[in-house]
Amino acid sequence: MKHFQIIFRSQGKVVLKRLAYLFFSFTIFSLPIQSEGSKLIVFDKKMYLESIAKDPNRVLVNLETISNIVLDIRYATTNNFTGRKMYNQPKAFARKRVAEALRNAQMEFLKHGYSIQIYDAYRPYQATVAFYELIKDTRYVASPKTGSRHNKGCAIDLTLVDANTKQELQMPTEYDSFEKAAWADAPVFSPVAKENRDKLITVLGQFGFRVNKTEWWHFDFLECGGYEVLDIPFEGLVD
Repeated sequence: MKHFQIIFRSQGKVVLKRLAYLFFSFTIFSLPIQSEGSKLIVFDKKMYLESIAKDPNRVLVNLETISNIVLDIRYATTNNFTGRKMYNQPKAFARKRVAEALRNAQMEFLKHGYSIQIYDAYRPYQATVAFYELIKDTRYVASPKTGSRHNKGCAIDLTLVDANTKQELQMPTEYDSFEKAAWADAPVFSPVAKENRDKLITVLGQFGFRVNKTEWWHFDFLECGGYEVLDIPFEGLVD
């Protein structure tokens, strides 16, 4: 049988594991099969720290440091498509360049009376595997074969709120909707929801973000090549 290969970089050593299954604390999830010789390198905290010592731009920044940012980290609750609490802490992190671009976008939104509300940002690799096992549709969740931009700290799930009331602006669908109405170019019957969606996409586009075509809330930072997939829980990032 062919196996999916993951290289976990841990404690200064490279450990190659040929796996058909990953074991999680809450259940057992079978991994998808990949061709022999395919590799995915996943960094733990030690290797991550070594990488940022060489290049400080690789650091994961706590997005709560952005002025007036709002967090609604759904995966730290049961209010998400899995119905499970996936994170132990309601935190949001992104690579330094991503955080700087998001800060600039936030400043622009604030000029117009809006603020960014974050649903999710950096996502540990194990969460991506769990999501895939539930959905198995790569239009909406990344394949564990490659990991996702969320795993690299280069993607943000977000919306807009009124800067004063913190009330969410109307959008075409709820967050994490798996319907065509959530696609970034889907027809929108509500003029208000369309205007809000277009505003979100346009302004973020000015600061280097591109919307995911199947999720109006998901934005990838385009200048993020070469970043590694990480599997560090939030507790490992907050000292």
